[in-house]
Amino acid sequence: MRKDITVPTTITPRRPAPIDGTLWLTGGHVVDVLGGTVRRDVNVAVADGRITAITGTAPAPGSRTVDLGGRYLLPGLISVHTHLSVVYPFSATDEDENPGLTAMRALSRAQDALHAGVTTIRCVHEQHRAELLIRTAAEQGWVDAPRIVGAGRAISTTGGHGHGSACSYADGFDGFLHAARTELAAGADLLKIFITGGIAHEGESFTGAQMTPEEMRAVVRAAEEHGSYVTAHAGSGSAIREALAAGVRGYEHAYELDDATAKEMAERRVFLTPTLCVTRCPDWMAEHSFSSWQIERATQVGPGHLDSIRRAVAAGIARPDDPGAPGITMLAGTDYPPGEPIEDTVVAVREMEFLTDAGLSPEQALRAGTSDAARLVGLAGQAGAVEEGLLADLIVTDRDPLSDLSALRRIPFVMQAGRIVRDDLPAAAPAAAAAQTRTGGTA
Repeated sequence: MRKDITVPTTITPRRPAPIDGTLWLTGGHVVDVLGGTVRRDVNVAVADGRITAITGTAPAPGSRTVDLGGRYLLPGLISVHTHLSVVYPFSATDEDENPGLTAMRALSRAQDALHAGVTTIRCVHEQHRAELLIRTAAEQGWVDAPRIVGAGRAISTTGGHGHGSACSYADGFDGFLHAARTELAAGADLLKIFITGGIAHEGESFTGAQMTPEEMRAVVRAAEEHGSYVTAHAGSGSAIREALAAGVRGYEHAYELDDATAKEMAERRVFLTPTLCVTRCPDWMAEHSFSSWQIERATQVGPGHLDSIRRAVAAGIARPDDPGAPGITMLAGTDYPPGEPIEDTVVAVREMEFLTDAGLSPEQALRAGTSDAARLVGLAGQAGAVEEGLLADLIVTDRDPLSDLSALRRIPFVMQAGRIVRDDLPAAAPAAAAAQTRTGGTA
């Protein structure tokens, strides 16, 4: 794992500190993403960046409060497949770009995500390891950003899927072992590899492996040396089966899964991030300078991609109440910057809605972007739920997202580690929330 960063005592943090004393979020309903229930009409106390109480008792007179007005309080969103430094079209990538410019572009997208309610992100390739720079700046108090877990630069074979994207390039066991150790030494929390092609480059196929089993094992070895893990850009079942045998723990995209591979993934209890956005958003792609060929290719792959993820769901979803049972942990990750506008929401929320199209219930999709994602990024027991003692990473919706996931399309309040990032709460409760409170609506 990455080394702790020591902040010199001569630096004065510029980042707003958590509010001194206790702040009460009053008159809300707490969404239990683990149990799939709603705890109604409670008050939540936040102090020193954490949730200190969830109670039906009113705070003492004179306490500092934020009136939720019958709205729903749930954990901040976590997006686990993020690229902050990417440029569109991909062909415009300049591998020799000034690292300062790369970091500034990435920071802008990180702050967009935070404002949208994404309080933690996992980056799975950034040019110049930009996310690690942002993480350091945030930890030293210079910038606001989501909590960041980063892979540094993804590792690609020479001429492979990552070619031209400012990745780390390697070949052979020793080459991949060296490249993996280099990213970990630079501060990466995990390692990302490309085991197949994808849909972004003309003439490329996502069937068949671009890495040998020995090369995969080299990266897994380096990760295990640091108590970390490997996730793989993966298109087809045949390559995924090789990666499973090599010890790869996480998989991204899975455009073409067969039933047997999906079953083996469930038996090995792996993590899968479908990134359904990349094959289901042609209008967004057109607005971001994707070529007509790329848009056509994505939409062609889209139906099969959705069917593939449905097979993964049918193979079994991991259960939070039985962590040892077979099952795939399905996760919410966008591939695109998660705070980017799309339709009347942001990409992070649209991805969670797409997961319900693939067969997840609203409850399961909500866990994919909160509690299950927290387990993957090493924040189990720290974030991903609204519970006493956990980090006060919180968002608010007008309606119950367990009943209708589209409630996430409006997030008027965001808190990260006890700091109010966004407060667009109106003075009065919306009519719909007030009516539901009066009638005792169910979760």
